[in-house]
Formats: sequence, C-alpha cells, structure tokens
Amino acid sequence: MQRRCDFLVVGSGVAGLFYALRAAEVGSVILVTKRSAADSNTMYAQGGIAAVWDSSDTPENHIEDTLVAGAGLCRREIVDMVVREGPARVAELIELGVEFSRSSDDVSKYDLGQEGGHSHRRILHAKDMTGREIIRALLEAVRKHPSIEILEQSMVVDLLTGSWLARRTGAMPPVPDTIHGAYVLNLETDKVETIGARQVALCTGGAGKVYLFTSNPDLASGDGIAMAYRAGARVRNMEFVQFHPTCLYHPEAGSFLISEACRGEGGILRSRDGTAFMESYDARTELAPRDIVARAIDRELKKRGDDCVFLDMTHHDRPFLEQRFPAIFQRCLQLGIDMSKDPIPVVPAAHYFCGGVATDEMARSSIDGLYVVGESSCTGLHGANRLASNSLLEAVVFAHRAVVSAKARLEQTDWVELPDWEHGGAVDLDELVVINQTWEEIRRFMWNYVGIVRTTRRLQRAQHRVQLVQEEIRNYYWDFRLTGDLLELRNLATVAGLVVESALLRRESRGLHYNLDFPSTDSRFVRDTEVWRRL
Repeated sequence: MQRRCDFLVVGSGVAGLFYALRAAEVGSVILVTKRSAADSNTMYAQGGIAAVWDSSDTPENHIEDTLVAGAGLCRREIVDMVVREGPARVAELIELGVEFSRSSDDVSKYDLGQEGGHSHRRILHAKDMTGREIIRALLEAVRKHPSIEILEQSMVVDLLTGSWLARRTGAMPPVPDTIHGAYVLNLETDKVETIGARQVALCTGGAGKVYLFTSNPDLASGDGIAMAYRAGARVRNMEFVQFHPTCLYHPEAGSFLISEACRGEGGILRSRDGTAFMESYDARTELAPRDIVARAIDRELKKRGDDCVFLDMTHHDRPFLEQRFPAIFQRCLQLGIDMSKDPIPVVPAAHYFCGGVATDEMARSSIDGLYVVGESSCTGLHGANRLASNSLLEAVVFAHRAVVSAKARLEQTDWVELPDWEHGGAVDLDELVVINQTWEEIRRFMWNYVGIVRTTRRLQRAQHRVQLVQEEIRNYYWDFRLTGDLLELRNLATVAGLVVESALLRRESRGLHYNLDFPSTDSRFVRDTEVWRRL
C-alpha cells in the first residue's frame, strides 16, 4: 500500500516548517527530512532576519540596499514584493512563538542589528542564535499539528513526474510536465517507499558541502537542486556562490561561523601585523557586501602569505560581547580566544547559493506542482550577491506564497498510480572508502578551481574532473544498493557540474562570480544563466 498526501514537503528548515504549517490548514502533509526534524541549515543561522521594522527605515531603503548588493541581476519586482510583504511574515513568526531579542533600553522594542550592505538597523535576531530560536518555535507547532506527519532519517531518491512515467511506459511525455510524488529512502531500514503527492515543495537548503571549506553543516549537499535538475526543472545562476568572509580559523573549530553581525557592531578586519585593510578596498570598509569583503580577505591572504586574517572586537567590553554574542563568545573561549581581548582568526568559507531551481513569484518551478522554497530556489531576490539576512526573509515570504498557489491548485489534481521501487540486482556497497575518496576529491577541486577567484582554465579543468566523477558515481548508483552517503555524493556531483557549467557560461565578473580572464562587468550579461537537463 503506497502512502499518499496532499502536500509532500522535503526539508525541515524555516521554509519547510513554515510551508507545512500553512499547507496543513487545508490538506494532509508529509514532511521528509534526512536527519532529525530539528537539524537543518536554518538551525545554524546566527545573524537574523531583515525587515523594515523601525520608523526611521523605509521599504525603499531596504529595496535599494538589496539591489545594490545584487550587482544588477536582482528582479526588481521580486525585491519589491519580498521587502513589502516581509514584515507581515515576520509578525506571523512572532505569533507562532519566535522570541527575538529586545532592546536593553526599552523592552517594548526589538534590538535591531545592522550587517554588511544594510543602510539601516533592520535585523531582528535572537542574540546570535536566531535560526535555533525560529526552528524551536516552528517545530513545536508542527509536532502538535494533527495533519502533519514527519518522516525523520529519510531521504528523497528522485522525484516522480509525468515525463518519468511516460518514459517508463513508452508513452509521449506530457507538456507541461507535472509532479506526482517521490521515492523516499528510509535511512534506518534501507527500504525505499513510494509516496504519491498532489504537490511537492522542495525546501532542502543549500550545497555548501560541495566545497572543502564551508560554514554549512554536513547535511548541506544540494539535494533539492540536484533532484529537481534530474527531473527536468530549470536551474538558474548557479555560478553565484557566496563565500562568507568570516569563518572561525582553528583546527578544532569545524565550520563555526563568526556572524556578520560582529562587523555590524564595529568589528575591524586586520592582517596579522594589525593593519586594518578594508578601507583600501571599499569606502564602506567592513560593512561592504560579502562578495567584496571575501575577495579583499582572499587578496590579503595571497599577498601576505598568511593563513588567516583577524576580526577585532576588542573595542567592546566582555559583558556586551557575552550578552550580544553568547554562542560565539563561548565557542571562542573554549578554543582559548577571549573576544574582549583577542582578535578572532577568520577565513572565508562557502556559505550560501544565490542560484538554484528557477521559480516565479509564487515559488513555482518549471514542473507543474513542484514548488521550491528557500536556498534551493532562485527567485530573483538575491541577484549576483545576497544581502545579509535576506535569506530567512525570502524563505518565509515564498513559503507563504507557495501555499497560496498550492491551495488553489489542490482540487485540480488527480492521484496517479505510481510503480514501486525496484532495486534490481544491486548489491551492498562494502567499500565506504570509495565514497569518501570521491566526496573529498569533488570538494577539493571545487575549492581550488571554482572558488572566490576563478579563471577559465581552472573552470575547464574542474569540468573535466566532474564529468569523470559523475560517470564513476553513475556506476555506483546502478550497481549497489542505495545508502544516504551514495545519494548525497550523487547530488553533490550534480551540483558541482551545474556550478562549473554556469560559471563557464558567464564571461564577465559580477557579484560573487569573479573571473580573472574577464575582470570587468559586461552589459551583455545582465541576464540569468539557465541550464536544464534535456529529457
């Protein structure tokens, strides 16, 4: 007996949980997440959510800041819509129980932070653990809802579409294509289940683990982008990968992020000899957009031969730092760094994908019934570079809009009989070292060849390597039984190929994409880069 639902939601970050709560008002929801429901990219978000909240600020200011950061590729109508609808969605988060930090001077007001690229203080935050607080409140509401079923430790293998069914039966594929469900692997039992759905929402987050150094948790393997691409959905602007300027540099730190809010509170970037260098790169110094700051740090490291630069917060006393940045302060202290006395060693790391599955103003992809929300999507809000703290805002605005569209579509869709999964003659993969080696190879050549600064020759080398790796993975996929590691590796290789292909198509430098062979912006490339799989 196959499982069915009105709404299949993949991912349990802010986008997935917010979408699930709204969708459950009118239908049944199955939420699939590959770790525990609390584990997501959102959980690790430190900074906050940007919204016009104070009378000294205006939507026009926020719109202009977003457009400037986006380096000419933002869709203005999308920016306008997100900025103007944002405060209402933030108010809904507050109604659901999210507790943002209050001003120490007036507890009736929120403590609004400022980050790079923002002209005003407009970042609502929960100290430096904003993502954790949002997930706490949303997950509490989701777990209580009788119409939402959560499948933890489960991973979507592939999406099931009309075209896929047509190829299987030899019939003509439908135009336009339509979503019908997904194959889902239970990571605890190793069984693949077929789930039929009237609509599917991919809310799977980004793909930072495609790079050797990243601020993202291990689960960020680009699953939603990869599975949508394999299903035939259009993918847009994958060359624009945001490198966060300040990831903690320490052998025991892992991927711990030093929030941009630190620079918003006056943090100064210094070289090892104490020189403050940002004024040499941009008049906005430490509050310049992330692409500029990350490239400046990269340049300083290469020029001086140093391993890291330092973020100096010593102009603040210990009580302020402990209150404003409790998680960062404690983590640094555990590693022997007292923020009130010692500059923090930092390096850039892969952080956020501005590209993703191409969607419209209602989060609809090019496949009918397939919605993509959050970092997996490319809505046109971020353009060539995301403005800090606009990501959580984008997630809730488009989650709301996706449900509005999905509700209207709900009664127009019929159930389709789907075939059960067939594993054929696949056997168990007994050499995990093969997967680990291939994973490491992808991440290393992506870091070396497709990083902050690129060249055409490096990109071509990366393209050659990724093609060889993808062929190896195809052999693993068909010869061996599925595991979560194999699925993640397959998805990572797909995303790596998309980033390289898109980067080669953009023969200029703009925003997050900087190619030494084409160091200037070119008006002929004021357009999106779109790629898709020819089925």
